[in-house]
Amino acid sequence: MSQSTAVRVCGRHDVDAGQARRFDVDGHRIALVRIGDDFYAIGDRCSHADFSLSDGEVYPDDLEIECWKHGSTFSLTTGEPQSLPAVRPVPVYDVRVEGDDVLVVLP
Repeated sequence: MSQSTAVRVCGRHDVDAGQARRFDVDGHRIALVRIGDDFYAIGDRCSHADFSLSDGEVYPDDLEIECWKHGSTFSLTTGEPQSLPAVRPVPVYDVRVEGDDVLVVLP
């Protein structure tokens, strides 16, 4: 049985609402996205090409993030691509907020 670990990534106010920020945590490249008071963690590497998703546009109404290079969008909740050219999902991670700390659950 695999053991998952919650790791502190940042403080609640380190990511502005409607924005994404890249964090490298225990060998995982993660884009942490804040929409309102909710946080989403998704793999920060586009599955189509090795470009950082945290540099892309966040679409709060659709819960998606866009790869800035080729325009593929990914669901923040499932990691599934929502548009071409990407066809493979990216990993998503559970997020917990404890007090002022934002933690990401790593596999």
